[in-house]
Amino acid sequence: MPHTPVAPVNRRNAKSMRRKMTDAELKLWNELRAHRLMGLGFRRQFPIAGYIVDFACPEKMLVVELDGSQH
Repeated sequence: MPHTPVAPVNRRNAKSMRRKMTDAELKLWNELRAHRLMGLGFRRQFPIAGYIVDFACPEKMLVVELDGSQH
């Protein structure tokens, strides 16, 4: 998948969100990270087309949005 430019503000927001993950996001990330789910690579708080998605698997073009306790 080719790299697309990301607005600096979106990049900063995504980085901040990676540091402040909800409990639900942290639990899921621990299951997805390091290719633990069927060998698929996931990214967390990933900027896509002006949005920041919770988790993305670029290889399969899959996005996972997760609601935490604050919703």
